[in-house]
Amino acid sequence: MRAVLDYCSGGTERQVKAGTVVITEGGTSGHLYVLMQGKLEVLKGEMVVATVTEPGAVLGEMSVLLGQPHTATVRASSDVLIYEFEDAASLLEQQPGMALLIAKMLAQRLNAANTYLADLKRQYADHGSHLAMVGEVLQSMINLPPQEVSPGSDRQSDPRM
Repeated sequence: MRAVLDYCSGGTERQVKAGTVVITEGGTSGHLYVLMQGKLEVLKGEMVVATVTEPGAVLGEMSVLLGQPHTATVRASSDVLIYEFEDAASLLEQQPGMALLIAKMLAQRLNAANTYLADLKRQYADHGSHLAMVGEVLQSMINLPPQEVSPGSDRQSDPRM
């Protein structure tokens, strides 16, 4: 994702202290962030689900592209330098090269998730447990109509599935 760094102009470079929340889950900002240096953690609720350290990593893209609230909180776990674009939707319209890089990144994430789920399906297909449902979940995700998607968990399910 270092190629994204070539597009870091027209925004604001920000120094962020460790412990500072950059993105709040459920909030909306329309902003896109690019990590320049440092370490960020991605949280769902209170659980850290990812650590981001690669310069050029993009954050906030799902909210911008889907026009929905942020799906996770992003917090600096060290002092970081980020590049912030306030009007990310306009940026992506004006910079198709950056939009393509983000699309590739999202496709890589989706491929990794699909590969993982397919492996789970293979491993647990004959176990008769709730994990045997992975195939049904994959099929229903593929066939979702193109509308606002709000994926849930066993505490909050998507009524279309």
